[in-house]
Amino acid sequence: MELTRLIVKGGVISPGELRVIVNMALEQGLDAISFGSRQDIIFPKGFTPIEKEKTGKNYFVYPNEKSGNNIVSSYVSTDIFRNTPWLTGNKFLYILEQFKEQPKLKVNITDPKQQLVPLFTGHINFIASDHEDYWFLYIRLPKWDKMEMYPVLIYSWNIAEIYYAIEKILEEEPDSVDMIFQLVSDALDTNNRTIDKPLNIPFYPFPYYEGMNRLGIDQYWLGLYWRNNLYDLDFLKEMCDLCFDCKIGKICITPWKSFIVKGIPKERKLDWEKFLGKKGINVRHSLLELNWHLPVAMEWALNLKTFLVRTLDQFDISTYGLTFGLSEYNREGHYFTSIVVEKNELPKDLESIKIRDTYNVLYAKNFDPNTKEYIVHAQDVDKLELPTILIELSRKYFEDLGNLVVEVNKTATKKEKAAQDIHQCPECLTLYNSEYGDVTQGIEKGTLFKDLPVDYCCSLCGSPKSNFIVLTGEKLNTI
Repeated sequence: MELTRLIVKGGVISPGELRVIVNMALEQGLDAISFGSRQDIIFPKGFTPIEKEKTGKNYFVYPNEKSGNNIVSSYVSTDIFRNTPWLTGNKFLYILEQFKEQPKLKVNITDPKQQLVPLFTGHINFIASDHEDYWFLYIRLPKWDKMEMYPVLIYSWNIAEIYYAIEKILEEEPDSVDMIFQLVSDALDTNNRTIDKPLNIPFYPFPYYEGMNRLGIDQYWLGLYWRNNLYDLDFLKEMCDLCFDCKIGKICITPWKSFIVKGIPKERKLDWEKFLGKKGINVRHSLLELNWHLPVAMEWALNLKTFLVRTLDQFDISTYGLTFGLSEYNREGHYFTSIVVEKNELPKDLESIKIRDTYNVLYAKNFDPNTKEYIVHAQDVDKLELPTILIELSRKYFEDLGNLVVEVNKTATKKEKAAQDIHQCPECLTLYNSEYGDVTQGIEKGTLFKDLPVDYCCSLCGSPKSNFIVLTGEKLNTI
């Protein structure tokens, strides 16, 4: 693949930095850029290498270069989705700042309570624990067959130095976590903590990450998604100027070929809506379309996704909570979607003959990609068979999900069930549960839905209180 990558540390970039990059692309006659699965920026084939003295802080990886990997982070999810209480956006930024040299390995720094950013797709995976400022570490070096857990929790301010210590001992070809732990402990004096309970990764449905959404009381966040992953440079340039005008300091790239702008002032919401409207930007794709992960610049993948999404939509199939990935068979890296469709490689001796592509379909154990275990559901099937197979898996997902919820609820009494006060926004499926309140809007725990202010709106999409529907009985058991 003759593409150029621009490394964006942690997926966090300032409007000023993005504007410089946009200008670089415009100077080469480009009209669009793309985003990659590791929260980086992708330039199309033919991008001319830029002299180092002109790149500034930007780190480019050109075609056929293997040097340089990005740090993936959950910074993009903070404040807008579920998160570990102690893990703030500023904490992510402080940790990222400690990485002064470009990592040679893939590094993930993530929050296990969010679903947007994958936890285990790196060689080195730091995952927040329940203990403030301490992280689990899961390692799977390039030649390892399986992932192993580091025997202690890592302190926030030791993350970067521990990573560089691991990178430094790669020449010794460590073959186990125990060997790495011994070598790192000999080299560094760090503030580790004993692991007193295993990593708990709750399974939540995949979030809706597009459009203008409420952020606290007086701000909004905006998620933008282009179906073809070709983001217009003129649009991005004007958007950066609007960010400057609104004093917005960060833009966040997601692993789903989209980006998020946080901190839009309430009084400027109309300006942003006008801007998007004048540019003809659609900000209400269905969740069915948003929950796909595709390889960059692969026309077959985009065409196949379009076919599958349209077919599933035609049959009115719900995929709420599921994610889908398209991939070439035996690709490097690890999957991070609930369901994967692999395109089989054409045998060498048949390349000259025009034959139809075939596909394999896999799904994650319990449909949770964080299990890291995939089950083969179908092999060597034709494209036209794929919609039926995906519908089968979607139904299996909801059947299993219902069974799991029933089992959990076995310990609950009838009185406890009757006391539940849960309402759902029909627009984005966000729940209001009186047991938890709504901390983003200052609503205390225990506040019944009927006691919410008349002007209460959905914390995600802004839908009014009057639109919410009560969840009881069977509806409640499907959540």
